[in-house]
Amino acid sequence: MTKYVLYRIGMWISVNVPLKVAYKIAELVAILQYMFCFRDRRAVMDNLSIVMAASDEKVLSHITMQVFINFAKYLVDFFRFSLLDKQYVEKFVRIEGRQNVDEAFKKGLGVIAMTAHVGNWELAGVVTSFLGHPVNAIALNHRHKRINDFFVSQRELKGIKVVPLGVAVRRCFTALKENELIGVLGDRDFTGAGVIVKFIGKDVKMPKGPALFALKTGAVIIPSFMIRQQDDTYKMFYQEPIEYSPTGNDEKDIIALTGKCAKVIEDIIKLYPEQWFMFRQFWKEDANKV
Repeated sequence: MTKYVLYRIGMWISVNVPLKVAYKIAELVAILQYMFCFRDRRAVMDNLSIVMAASDEKVLSHITMQVFINFAKYLVDFFRFSLLDKQYVEKFVRIEGRQNVDEAFKKGLGVIAMTAHVGNWELAGVVTSFLGHPVNAIALNHRHKRINDFFVSQRELKGIKVVPLGVAVRRCFTALKENELIGVLGDRDFTGAGVIVKFIGKDVKMPKGPALFALKTGAVIIPSFMIRQQDDTYKMFYQEPIEYSPTGNDEKDIIALTGKCAKVIEDIIKLYPEQWFMFRQFWKEDANKV
């Protein structure tokens, strides 16, 4: 299993060499991927052309390479989870808007932390857990068991409760009832049950999970993002809750609230296109295939 072996090698390097050296190695690997993974490169460039409303090949190529490099660095950080502690967070992560998530918990209805494949969503979960909040992360099972077990174990190292997609609905309702936090990625619909909304000016199917959980339980949706900075530190920010007044029409409400969620993610991607890790042509093919 080539991928599994590569992940284990990547983790060994990430853990056993200084962070800056690990990043340099990751950058070299990313550049090679950019050069030879033609399909992924084309997909990222096509996505960016829509996000940035740009057609300049030089500009798009440069940002595309940054996507590959930032993704490689994201993997280094993920592989280093065993080394993370609160001192790391204090040194490398600047947290903004913590009061938004703290206030949401006071309502006693649980919290829906909605994020996307932007920046470092895995580290965002760890930081939230370090703040003292119980975190449940919905995760797609990898089709190869050893790789799936590897990713699950990495997440569980820091107290994240991993919720497999197949049982996510039941477990998430239970978690919210117990006033816990569920982490949901809002930019890819892996269930096939999403709804069509506008996303960067085009119709696309987006996951309805955040809207469904919010409407059924009264839990608030807190958009939460961990964004890499130029110096390889991070800014973690919890935005204000997404406001929505239900009409009583469940279908209409889910579509409308999902549209609001999509708009928040759209705004973040436009701000940080070099950190949106979408390696499929999002609008031209089924980006949710695995």
